[in-house]
Amino acid sequence: MDLSISLHSFVFLYFEIPFLVPILIVILLLVFFSLVPVGLWVTAQFSGVHVKISQLIGMRLRRVIPKNIINPLIKATKAGLNLTTNQLEAHYLAGGNVNTLVNALIAAQRADIELEFERAAAIDLAGRNLSLIHISEPTRPERIS
Repeated sequence: MDLSISLHSFVFLYFEIPFLVPILIVILLLVFFSLVPVGLWVTAQFSGVHVKISQLIGMRLRRVIPKNIINPLIKATKAGLNLTTNQLEAHYLAGGNVNTLVNALIAAQRADIELEFERAAAIDLAGRNLSLIHISEPTRPERIS
């Protein structure tokens, strides 16, 4: 009797394990794709922004929404600005609006106005609207009324 129970459990496990493996693989893939925005990574690669998947995972772990960093970075790269994910992520974590910052930097570049990233970030973090600021000299911002 004891032998039949162990034989029954062996047969049960032998036939159940192959059915559990695909389920476990699907669960692992779902967890992976929830942590890694693969579509955003592919978009970044084809746009010329070379970001690593590990950077995207790190953003998720730091509770940063990757598209709020990568999409403005793509826009900046296409406009010819040399920005990094670290700069944009630091600005985002400091409470700044990354999209507005990148738009202001692009507008300044197109208007031949010298506006460095650090200065634009400081203006944004100070709570001023970057679209209302005109830089007449590289050292002093003036507000347009």
